[in-house]
Amino acid sequence: MRNAAIGATAAVAVLAGLVAAGPAPAAPAASVEKKSAKTASVHGEARISYIESINDDIRFTIHAEQTPFTRPVPPKAPEGLSTDARGTLNFSHTPRGGAMGWAEAQVDCLVTSGRTATLTAVVTKSNVEEIGARLGISVQQGGKGEPDRLGFSWGVVNVDPEHVDENGQPLRPQVGTCMAPAPFTTVIKGGFKVVHAEITKSPEQPGAAIRRG
Repeated sequence: MRNAAIGATAAVAVLAGLVAAGPAPAAPAASVEKKSAKTASVHGEARISYIESINDDIRFTIHAEQTPFTRPVPPKAPEGLSTDARGTLNFSHTPRGGAMGWAEAQVDCLVTSGRTATLTAVVTKSNVEEIGARLGISVQQGGKGEPDRLGFSWGVVNVDPEHVDENGQPLRPQVGTCMAPAPFTTVIKGGFKVVHAEITKSPEQPGAAIRRG
């Protein structure tokens, strides 16, 4: 019985110490912010309906994540840009009764807003696109029963009528990073998941205003 009494006394003493010490300190604000921070991303695959090729089978697969300040652009942005990204873009276009055109590309830029994302990717393999060409893609994740949508920087957009090739056809200008049209086509199979995150301020010019040129 003596051992039991000593044990009970010790337990009471420990409990009293915990009460006197108060609640455990809250986790540092920095660790809380780090845990809750999100990474902008787009993932999914889909078949789209495009008005200019309504009966064709056109598909896109996108896996992209933002990786700020990982692609240096000297001399103006030696640390890279807040919209730097990595990932893959694949697309295929099969006309009815025709051969499939396709391309594989590496994502280099991604920016998001709500359920919408704009990204670009540089072609690494293709039977229809030039190797090294940058493609612009926009994605809108549908809400409240609406379908997802997608846009791309060729076809009816990104034409420079002032510059033509030797056959008189307008040239397609180069696409800049994260440049793409509004999502003008409709997803009819599959879909995309967009995760939004605010862009990070540049470490190189903490107080600089946005300027052109």
